[in-house]
Amino acid sequence: MAQSIELKATARDKVGKGAAKNVRRTGLVPGVIYGDKRAAEPINVPYSELWKHYRGGRFLSTLFQIEVGGGAAQQVIPRDVQVDPVKDYIIHVDFQRIAKNAVIRVAIPVKFGNHEKSPGLKRGGVLNIVRHEVELFCPADAIPDHLDVDLEGTEIGDSIHISAVKLPPNTRPTIADRDFTVATIAGAKAEEVEVAASAVPVEGEAAAAEGAPADAAKAGAKAAAPAKEEKKK
Repeated sequence: MAQSIELKATARDKVGKGAAKNVRRTGLVPGVIYGDKRAAEPINVPYSELWKHYRGGRFLSTLFQIEVGGGAAQQVIPRDVQVDPVKDYIIHVDFQRIAKNAVIRVAIPVKFGNHEKSPGLKRGGVLNIVRHEVELFCPADAIPDHLDVDLEGTEIGDSIHISAVKLPPNTRPTIADRDFTVATIAGAKAEEVEVAASAVPVEGEAAAAEGAPADAAKAGAKAAAPAKEEKKK
């Protein structure tokens, strides 16, 4: 299970675009902590620390213990990260407070194992991943690192649905109205090309098939020619 990460922040006295720009110039990222029936709390977070965790992946499903100005730690989870589209750096971050025993919505990465035990993959099939992540409802203090999908016994043409994936205790997919697909075993490209080629007629056969009506018309025209000449005579 994922462990929460300690992160130190300072209170942000001023809000607004101008104040946020000034904060960024000092190597900090403006942000806010909200939720748990408490007032929103504007904060500043050291850019280097935030960027390190953001680049590490799974940022939006990672729990943090944030201390604001040396106060009591608050358990939070990132809910939104704004990144400059041109310069590609973080310009704002939102954290949601997590109450004790809370159940939250998080996207969990999917990992696939036992590739060597899949007859379909051994024959040259291709693993087509439909969902690299699956969104779950799960306890905030027990967020899984990933979901394991077992490929043993899978054949070309098989689909792996969420019902075939073993989920951690007390978790459930946010999509509850259908047994959605996580991955499929697609046919090898070589086989697809071979099948496509077999459906195309041989050049001579195609010419014969296409030319049959025209040849018949020509034959009819030749047969009719002598009759016209006799009529002239």
